[in-house]
Amino acid sequence: MSTTSLSSHFSQELETRMTRFGLRVAADLSERNETLPHDISERLRFAREQALLKAKTARAAQVQLAPSTPVVQIGATLALGGGNGGMGSQETSPRWLKFASLLPLLMLVLGLFLIQHTQWYQQINASAEIDTALLSDHLPPSAYSDPGFSEFLSEEQHSDGS
Repeated sequence: MSTTSLSSHFSQELETRMTRFGLRVAADLSERNETLPHDISERLRFAREQALLKAKTARAAQVQLAPSTPVVQIGATLALGGGNGGMGSQETSPRWLKFASLLPLLMLVLGLFLIQHTQWYQQINASAEIDTALLSDHLPPSAYSDPGFSEFLSEEQHSDGS
């Protein structure tokens, strides 16, 4: 069996199953409709008529538009500015498309570099503040050689940053 006849067979079978399902649902609804009060059944009848009228109008409009409406396919080339559309009839060079595809990667690397530079700058400023505080404070020279002094500085720095 060829591919077109196979797909045609499946579409016919699908259509048949959908029709059967619709008939079963309609029969079940009609059966339960008999037990409803008169005012509810009248409202349902009116809603059903309105839905059928809208569906009929939509089908008629679809049939009228179908022959005169051309099918337009928009592919990836059009989205990237290629093809005959856009500015003039020039085709976009492959070199430009490669650059456009590498641009997000370039922006990412630039952003990471900027973050790294900012963190480096903040570390230098923090060290400069500590050095300034140490040099402007009156401490005896023996305090700088004390092993507990560096621990005191690191604790002080953590308490200021938190």
